[in-house]
Amino acid sequence: MNTIIKKPLITEKATNDSEVNNRFTFVVDRRANKIEIRKAVENMYGVTVDTVRTMNYGGGKPSVKYTNRGIVEQRSKRYKKAVVTVAEGETIDLFTNV
Repeated sequence: MNTIIKKPLITEKATNDSEVNNRFTFVVDRRANKIEIRKAVENMYGVTVDTVRTMNYGGGKPSVKYTNRGIVEQRSKRYKKAVVTVAEGETIDLFTNV
């Protein structure tokens, strides 16, 4: 696999979750499992990971758009999201490499 962690997800909900509950959200490779995600986060950020939760998004029912060129059907992009809980007292600084 090329890269397991594609990018951190920085949304209002994810930022609040990282500040309050010490959980960080990443967009990961769709083929990666929880063990591979845990190892990648530990190697990349040097923290101890407690739990990993994953969710698959997109690729469901196609959306229909009425355009001036006719009816266009397209599916949304598929991606996998991982919510990683870091050990108590440790944190990940996502803004140092910006």
